Amino acid sequence: MPTDAYQALSRVVLVGRELDEVLQEVCQIALQALPGAESTSITLMRGDSAWTAAHVGDMADDADHLQYESGHGPCMDAGRTGLLLVSNDLAAEARWPDYAPRVVEELGIRSSLSAPLPFQGSTIGGLNNYSSRPGAFTREAVAMAEEISAHVAVAVMNADAHAVATAQVGHLTQALESRKVIDMALGILMSAHHCSPDQAFTILSRASQNRNQKLREIAAVIVRSTMGAGSGPAEPDA
Repeated sequence: MPTDAYQALSRVVLVGRELDEVLQEVCQIALQALPGAESTSITLMRGDSAWTAAHVGDMADDADHLQYESGHGPCMDAGRTGLLLVSNDLAAEARWPDYAPRVVEELGIRSSLSAPLPFQGSTIGGLNNYSSRPGAFTREAVAMAEEISAHVAVAVMNADAHAVATAQVGHLTQALESRKVIDMALGILMSAHHCSPDQAFTILSRASQNRNQKLREIAAVIVRSTMGAGSGPAEPDA
């Protein structure tokens, strides 16, 4: 990889930025660094969903969406299989009969190079490059695409890890809030019925089953009724 491209990639900041912003920057670097590329994009896939997370030039964006319509093509298959896929002449391409004729006739694209993300987790995908010339991508371009796709993979994995961590914090916060409300409701029931914690929990649990509501929802009703001015605690169905 040329020194200037490597330096540009090394300066891409991941922390504190949206994934789309990071990938757009990498996409621009890739277009400048890859010999033969006229338009570049990054496809991501999660489950049955595929989307273009970043692109430079409408050629790549349009070519990607033709693949999403058919469900197959170099960018999607590279992501699914983990194989680097090069087409030197899409006009003579037999691997994607539903896609290749359309991309040639409608967009004038003749060459494509799709490098899969080398580290794939819940999100897979690849770096895509397109050209209007047959045989546009050399061995140098292939090697460079593989190098750049590794940087894309790191950014995607970082974003996935952050999303998981954020979700876990949200679940923990919700659990703590639920526990707090349930504990308050148990205290109210113990005071009202002069019963033990286990007996109060039994009352709450039965009310949850009888009303077909979650335990924390019944607890919240009891707490709200007690906090209301001049009102006593709600009596759950036993």
